[in-house]
Amino acid sequence: MVFLKTMDVFTAIKKRRSIRKYQDREIPEPILNKILEAGRLAPSASNLPEYKIIVVRDSDTKEKLATASLNQKFLAEASAILVGVSLNPSHIMKSGTPAWAVDIAIAFDHITLIAVEEGLGTCWIGAFEEEKVKEILNIPEEYKVVVLLTLGFPAESPEMRPRKELKEIVCYEKFSK
Repeated sequence: MVFLKTMDVFTAIKKRRSIRKYQDREIPEPILNKILEAGRLAPSASNLPEYKIIVVRDSDTKEKLATASLNQKFLAEASAILVGVSLNPSHIMKSGTPAWAVDIAIAFDHITLIAVEEGLGTCWIGAFEEEKVKEILNIPEEYKVVVLLTLGFPAESPEMRPRKELKEIVCYEKFSK
């Protein structure tokens, strides 16, 4: 697969916004595949990604997921919803951090940045009823639904929300408040 770079990463980071209004347009298959490939190429604990990404494009299923996501109707308007599912929710790294949380976050962050490059919008969804999502998508009980991510052509262009200054979140050499 050969892709042409159209945007540098830092520009994509600065342009990325949470999109909650989408155009009624399908995502071309080559663009969707590029986005999914970005997720596949993400690093993971021991280089063994223990997750699945479910691509949901069916309108009835998107409606059900919107309902399971505390009635956030905009989910159903997106061209697709990507669902990150941990296949090994008991995998804890030596640091005590769940590997699934880190691995899926890295993969989905790669996805969001390539989506920006391709002119698409995304929104991370953490407010959902996991058991309902599992039922809708036939996800086995032993797995964990980590995140839903809307994906589509934006119908809005929100301003960047305020961020803390760098000096408020970065320390050098040792922790300081």
